[in-house]
Amino acid sequence: MKKIMSFILLTCLISASSWAGDLATYINLGFSENSRYFMFGQYGIEGSDSLPYAEVFTVDVDANTYTPGGVRKGDYDTPPQAGQNGLGALLNLLRNIGESSSDTIGTYKIDHLQSGRLVYILINGQTPKSEIEFRDFSSGNHYKVQLNQTSFEDKGRYSAAFHINLTVTDKDGNISAHTIGLPGYKRQDVKRYRIKQVVFSPDESSLVFIVEKEEETDEGINIRYMAETVNLD
Repeated sequence: MKKIMSFILLTCLISASSWAGDLATYINLGFSENSRYFMFGQYGIEGSDSLPYAEVFTVDVDANTYTPGGVRKGDYDTPPQAGQNGLGALLNLLRNIGESSSDTIGTYKIDHLQSGRLVYILINGQTPKSEIEFRDFSSGNHYKVQLNQTSFEDKGRYSAAFHINLTVTDKDGNISAHTIGLPGYKRQDVKRYRIKQVVFSPDESSLVFIVEKEEETDEGINIRYMAETVNLD
């Protein structure tokens, strides 16, 4: 038993030492009643000070941009206990948003039960794909998703740009193409991107792409998330 426990401890130590920085946990917080707005969050323990944090984002799906006041962050100075992962920071932040005068949850009528339909997920440990294809059997449409990214390095500092090319082929063979994101827009301190999830809005009119970012920091690599959206109508 001692040998088993020693092996587990050693494995954890190796894993922690091979990934400095911190890995945020992504959470889908739901769409509005009309599927126009989407809310998601991320939370974790900061790698720099070992304190819990959370962020909540509200996205205008049609415009593919954050709503006014749609980016909220909470930093908390309560040290986490063993086994805690920062979820409490997210719950506190959501409560504060609900109690504030700029309550995006109420303003945009976000329903946490309306999380859309998940059609793709990158499982932890899987090799990320730059090209994804899937068929929606309810509509007969075929979707081809291509992640295009370019990374830059200047004097040891990284930046990266990306965009998504989406091709939709309907059951009659008609093709529509979409470019999602900002081609050529370099985000500072980002090394690379991955598509983490693809979700249909509840009314099936839009797709949400959850994109994972690798951010370079003094402590190591941080994992953070962002959303890109496209209206298919």
